[in-house]
Amino acid sequence: MTPRIPPGRFKELGPINWVTWRALSAAAGTPDAHLFSTLGRTGRLFRGWLHYSGMLMPFGRLGRFDSEMVILRVAHLRECGYEFDHHTRLGRRAGITDEIRDRIVAGPEAPNWQPRHRALLAAVDELVTTKALSDERWSSLAQFYDDRMLIEFCLLVTQYDGLATTIGALRVERDF
Repeated sequence: MTPRIPPGRFKELGPINWVTWRALSAAAGTPDAHLFSTLGRTGRLFRGWLHYSGMLMPFGRLGRFDSEMVILRVAHLRECGYEFDHHTRLGRRAGITDEIRDRIVAGPEAPNWQPRHRALLAAVDELVTTKALSDERWSSLAQFYDDRMLIEFCLLVTQYDGLATTIGALRVERDF
């Protein structure tokens, strides 16, 4: 599928976003992280979005392993190949092996989950599919996470759910 808005280069991104795109691409292990070269076309909004996103992951209170689990599950549920590819690469750095990634795809009922991770994945499923969390699901999560982490969990899930929508609407091409 052809992108609706092509990735920007220096002229479209401007010097700050161009340097940011290059650095983020290198960190992601790709010559062109299309998401960043596309969203970078928004100027200051891109930098604000990056700050917000970065405060959720990698600088949030949820650990990197748990955050990557959440993001990969959202990407799978939303059928967002771009997000899934990108966070498969990032997830490896956080300890997400191919076997664990396959269990994330299989979902919370897959064998060998710790209770905390089972609760986390079940909450992702419920929040993405219903846009709400039942009292039962909330209580299950609250056994393992404090109030701030619970808020961050909701923001993380909805951030990547919304990002999957943006990626799909803009038809951002997968990185190579």
